[in-house]
Amino acid sequence: MINIWFDRHYETQKEILFKKGKVFVLTGPRQVGKTEMIEKMISGSQGKIFKGTGDDMQLREILSSENLKKIVSFFGEYDLIFIDEAQRVPMVGYGLKLLVDHEKDKKIIVTGSSSFELSNKTAEPLTGRQIVRKLFPVSVLELKKQFGAFHIHQMLEELLIFGGYPDVLKSSANNEKIDYLFSIRDAYLLKDILELEQIKYSVKLFDLLKLLAFQIGHEVSLNELSNGLGIAKQSVERYLDLLEKAFVIKRVNGFSRNLRNEITKTSRYYFYDNGIRNALINNFNDLNTRNDVGMLWENFLFIERLKTQEYKRIFSNNYFWRTYSKKEIDFVEEREGKLFGFEFKFQKAKNKPPALWKETYPESEFQCITKDNYLSFLT
Repeated sequence: MINIWFDRHYETQKEILFKKGKVFVLTGPRQVGKTEMIEKMISGSQGKIFKGTGDDMQLREILSSENLKKIVSFFGEYDLIFIDEAQRVPMVGYGLKLLVDHEKDKKIIVTGSSSFELSNKTAEPLTGRQIVRKLFPVSVLELKKQFGAFHIHQMLEELLIFGGYPDVLKSSANNEKIDYLFSIRDAYLLKDILELEQIKYSVKLFDLLKLLAFQIGHEVSLNELSNGLGIAKQSVERYLDLLEKAFVIKRVNGFSRNLRNEITKTSRYYFYDNGIRNALINNFNDLNTRNDVGMLWENFLFIERLKTQEYKRIFSNNYFWRTYSKKEIDFVEEREGKLFGFEFKFQKAKNKPPALWKETYPESEFQCITKDNYLSFLT
């Protein structure tokens, strides 16, 4: 494994994110480097630093006590407080609210891998008191800034097959990358859901993910998933919701304003990392031997664009567009009062939208994203 540090986007924003009187909340998938990044950012900070984890029984007991005197007596002497795996602390938001309201000169940082636990526990009590950000697997945006555009072009096939987890990028041999992705798949991917939701039959979750892995870029039928898995439709919906909140998959809905035949009631699902998607179907073959290159390209572009939106603070509603007559656009951004349509093609293609799209939304913009121009779209 190569000993290298990948510069993360937030490292240059310490003064913006670490503020006195605010709680910086960092969420994201497991194993993407949240803890390591925060530790690097706070190293060398002036003052007294506390570093703890939600796995610590004593810390959980104190922060969840809702006892101001107890909380202040434990944390009062520190200038900077960093709590990792904060989702494991019951009622963590209320404990942090007491602390930040009565100790306004402190910088407080919490991280967690499970958005549905951490956000639910912090959102309401910390309204107006928190700065929330997501950290993803290493992005093209970050790699280009550190290594340059030519490096991205050289490693494009590797990114499509093995994804962007830091330890995957550090591995010099493909078998090391595969072993690591299998370890994430088997040990970390469903950890939050299985622990926090007490779901007993993880095999159904894995089966569901495998079905989704073959439907990238296609509308997902809940009835078909239900029949294929042999479980109730309501259970499928719940599992999909949990998988999205645990940063495994991302849902996108259909866009419509005018036409009766535009599809809006179904969704498409993408994976937060191509390597995880390929680990689920156990396929790490080279691109020239695969029949799913279009899916890999679409998943890669979709999730990399989400990273760019998050890191550059581009506020957008994201959709796909499709009609019952099978006219479609892979990705639609609605931002700043305008529509931007993008079609994802691995090989060269005509930069021309469906006529019906242009007729219906004449003020919209359109672009076909290929190997020739993807970097401008992502960076």
